[in-house]
Order: sequence, then structure tokens, then C-alpha cells
Amino acid sequence: MSMPVRLDRRRFLGAIGVGAAAVAGSSALSACGGGSSGLSGDSGGSGGGGDKPNLSVWYHQYGEAGTQQAVERYAKEYPDATVKVQWTPGDYTSKVNSGLLSSSGPDSFEGTPNLQMVKAKQIVPLDDILDEIKSDYTDADIKSVSVDGKMYGARIVDDCTLIYYRKSMLDKAGVKPPTTMDELVAAAKELTTKDVKGLFIGNDAGVTPAYGGGSMLGPVLWSVGKNYLTDDNKVDFTGTDVENAFGKLRQLVVDKSILLGAPTDYWDSGSFTQGLCAMQYTGLWAMPIVQKAIGDDFGVVAFPPYSTSVGKPSTAQGGWSAMVSAKSKNVDAAKKYVKWLWVNNTKDQEDFNLSYGFHVPPRKSLAAKATKLQSGPAAEAVKIYNQYAISGGTTWTTEMNTSFGDAATAIVRKGKEAGPELAKAETTINGILDKLLG
Repeated sequence: MSMPVRLDRRRFLGAIGVGAAAVAGSSALSACGGGSSGLSGDSGGSGGGGDKPNLSVWYHQYGEAGTQQAVERYAKEYPDATVKVQWTPGDYTSKVNSGLLSSSGPDSFEGTPNLQMVKAKQIVPLDDILDEIKSDYTDADIKSVSVDGKMYGARIVDDCTLIYYRKSMLDKAGVKPPTTMDELVAAAKELTTKDVKGLFIGNDAGVTPAYGGGSMLGPVLWSVGKNYLTDDNKVDFTGTDVENAFGKLRQLVVDKSILLGAPTDYWDSGSFTQGLCAMQYTGLWAMPIVQKAIGDDFGVVAFPPYSTSVGKPSTAQGGWSAMVSAKSKNVDAAKKYVKWLWVNNTKDQEDFNLSYGFHVPPRKSLAAKATKLQSGPAAEAVKIYNQYAISGGTTWTTEMNTSFGDAATAIVRKGKEAGPELAKAETTINGILDKLLG
């Protein structure tokens, strides 16, 4: 997998785990880091061109070949405006944060809506263009774009995370795919040999959210029926069940059954396809690469619940949404374009989600008839996504995630006692919440 793919997945993680971090809000605004490299059109802004408005639409650089050409083709086909695509390699987040401060930024852009952006009046609600298809979104999708009851994003792609397991390795060891955390820990230990580790969850043991790490921060909570915050924005990551779940992750470290120091991180399937691990936590996007490398010698399962009586299976609700900048000179035209492409244009939505890598089309009706997702592990992934996807919410911020990740790192990697570490994070995050929610 190429470097751009890795960058893509890091931002994907921001969308699913950090909530607000994919495109941070006003408190995290920083200088533009991306310049204008990657432009396929001009520098943005919308001054009008003849009878049609000009629209500047911004995307981060997807790793899958053909994606840039696809969105440029969609833009060219749009009849009611002159749409110029800005395709941004590198630090897309900083570039968008800067662009949202003025009318010279994007008219529409992709990212993840969050409370900070709404409070800063950087994005506009899209309920008027989304209401007609709202019932065709999953509850997790609706939650991922909603702030204070209003929807601020039209879903472009949905992604989910899974545990991939190598059938031949599990069969040889007499191990079944894990259905509880205890089974996951036991399977990882049983599958570990001198040449192969049982499980790969990231080179950070899944708990350090520095530039893409922290794959387990959500799953460890979801395994016991918890989340980062409750629906009414209270800290939800404390308690005995959470401490016990962290203990299972710590056990993986103690058992030395997880792969560390891999050539690439967990968003890249290379460690799995090269036989460095028997199981790997990674995304649906990796499935075409895995299929090409090892054929049908793999299966997928959701991240398991803590036990048969506590928690339930889970997968992260990730992906990207199209938003409209409140600073745009053509807000209505930008909303019309978003509606044309990401609400009504199911042909292009299917093309973008399935022709360049595997994603779940956000509209349930479209996902249901996507032939590439109707058999084998891909079908199982969609089933898992529809049943168990969990959104990190739109209030959780980068600062909160850093504090929680510090606690998780101390517990899992350093063996510190869970209760006090989580309590410290709770105090810090309550302070952040007080400022954010006012």
C-alpha cells in the first residue's frame, strides 16, 4: 500500500475515533500547510463565471488509484455550475481549517462535521437537501453528521474496521475466530510462534493516537457497551467494565502475542498478507488487496464484546462527508452541487465507493444492491457494519482524544493501574467539555 493510502487511513481514524479531529474546529485552527499543490483547478473562491457560478470543491488525497480522476469527471458533468476540484496531498486538515476562515476557501469540502465547527459558524446545515434520503442512512451515519439535531454533512463513503483472520493458520492451530475478548487474547497467544504473531492492532499496541495510532481506543470501550462520551456529552469511559477491558489489552502486551515494529501500520494489510500475523485489525478498504494476495484464505469478524454477557460486537463507523462552507459566496449553489452528487446521483456514488477500493455506499438502498459487496467476506463486512457500526460522536475533540490516549498508553503499554489513569483523563476532559459546551 502506498504512502498516500496510509495518510488517508490516518484521517479516517480521525473521523471515527477522534470525532472532531478529521477537520478540527476553531480551537485547532492553524496556518495553511498544504499551499495550492494538487490543484486541478484554480485556487478556489467563487466569483461567478458567465451564467454559472464557480464552485471550488476540496478533497483530501485518497490512496486508491483513479479517485481523483473520478471526482474531476463528476465535476465536469455537473450542468449548473463550473466546479473545480482541489485535490490536496499531505496536510489536508490544516489546509481546510485555514480555508474555512475566508471566502477564498472551499465552497464545499469533505471532512467530518463537529461541534467546534458549528459553534464557529464555519459550516451550514444541510437538512433541506438530506431530509428526502435521511431514512436511507444508518443511524450511525446520521449521528456522525448531526450536531444539535441538524445534519451538516452528506455522506460520501462509509468505512468500517474488522478483524481479518487467516483461515489456514487458525485451522492449523485449532483456533476459532474470537467471539469474546477472552477468546481474542487466548487466540492471539495460541497463534503466536517464533515467526508469526497472533494479532496486529498497530505498532503502538493500539493505544497511542499519535498520527494514526490508537486503533483500540474505541473498540476497548465499545466491547463493554461504552463510548467516549454519552449522548448528552458526559464522560463515558470510566468504570469497572472499562478497566477490565483495558486489562485484556494489557494482557496482549504481557503475552507478547501482538505484532510490534511492523514495516507498516495496521491500516496497511501488508503484515497480514505477508504472514507476519495470523489476525489483523484493519479496514474494509484493504479487502481487495487481501483477496488479491491470499485469495479466499481469510475471513472477517467484528471486534468482539468483552464477554457473552457484557457488551456486543462492534465496528467503527468511519468515512467522509461533503459539507458546505458558511463563508462561501455561493452557499445555495454549493448545496445544490452536494445534493446533485452525493444525494441524488447514485450512479456516481456507486462508482466512487466500489470502483477504486471497497467502501460501503452510505445509502442503505445502494449498499444493498452493490454486487461487489454481496458475497464472501465483503458481504460479511457490510452485515457487520449495518448491525454494529458505532460513531465516535461530533463532540469528541483532538484534545480529548490525546488525554484519553495518554491514559490508555499508560495502562496498556506501561502497566499503570487503570482507575487512576482514567480518572486523570476524566478530569482533563471535563474541563475541555466545560469550555466547549459553555
